[in-house]
This record gives sequence, C-alpha cells and structure tokens, in this order.
Amino acid sequence: MATDLIRYDVLTRDALRGVLRRVLTDAAEHGLPGEHHFYITFLSTAEGVKLSPRLLSQYPQEMTVILQHQFWDLVVTEDHFEVGLSFGGIPERLVVPFSAITRFFDPSVQFGLQFETAEAAIGDAEPATAEAEKADSPASPDSPDNPDDDGGGDHPREGAQVVRLDRFRKK
Repeated sequence: MATDLIRYDVLTRDALRGVLRRVLTDAAEHGLPGEHHFYITFLSTAEGVKLSPRLLSQYPQEMTVILQHQFWDLVVTEDHFEVGLSFGGIPERLVVPFSAITRFFDPSVQFGLQFETAEAAIGDAEPATAEAEKADSPASPDSPDNPDDDGGGDHPREGAQVVRLDRFRKK
C-alpha cells in the first residue's frame, strides 16, 4: 500500500477538532442553545492541561466534565478552552488544550466525537486500565436539581454518532 504523504488522518482529526472549537466558541458567546450540553473527556496529565492538585489526584489519567447548567467564564482560543466549574462545592478553573481531548458527546442530539491524542498516535499511551476506567467517570459540576442528569455518565446512549479516526489509520 502507498504511503500517505498528505496525512489525511491528521487533516481529518484537525477538522473535527475545529467542529469542537466552533461549538464551544458559540457556547461561550451565546450560551448553550436549547437542551444541548456537552460531556468532554480529556487526558488530565496531557501537556498544557491545568487542573488543581485536588482534581489531578482524583483523576490522575482521564477526566470528564459536563458543560450544562453550572459553568462560567468559558473562554475558547485556537488551541485550548478554559472554563470555571464547581466540584464538590469548590470552584475550579480548568484549562484544556484541544489536543488533550479524547471524547466529546452532546447527549441531547446523540452526537459524539472520539479523538486519538498525540500520545496514543505515537504509541506512548497504554491501553485502559482498571484505574483509568475508574477515573473515566464524569466529574460533573454540582447539579442537585439537574433534571437532565440521568446518572448515565459519559457513555453514549444507543444510536450515538461517534467518529473514530483510528479506523482509517494504517496499522
């Protein structure tokens, strides 16, 4: 098979990250429309991620945040987003580079994206362990009266549209 000198896999991944950037930019400027809300999963120790030591100790590998009712100061730049969230009643400021994001899901319309991070692309990432799966549970903002919280975590419901880029990558 011929060598892909164009790197369609990288172009596609960057284009899909652009979709995520655009959605977050619109949410920062206009708020979340309708019933839309986002589950965003990222590698907590990836380069450029900024978390408090408390959150990093709770989520040493991967963390999922939910942007729905209780978030503030969402700022989106070309390469990352920043957001204020409350965890256990304690306000926190997170900085997440788009390159650290592994999954994005909007359960209101069953739309999801799955990304291979740079670490996984070069083979540095280990397969999921029991600890990583435990850390995968969503770290949702405090929302005791959240009617949309079905306790389903960040697992897409049936019928979700998830795009896996590694399916197209040469092994």
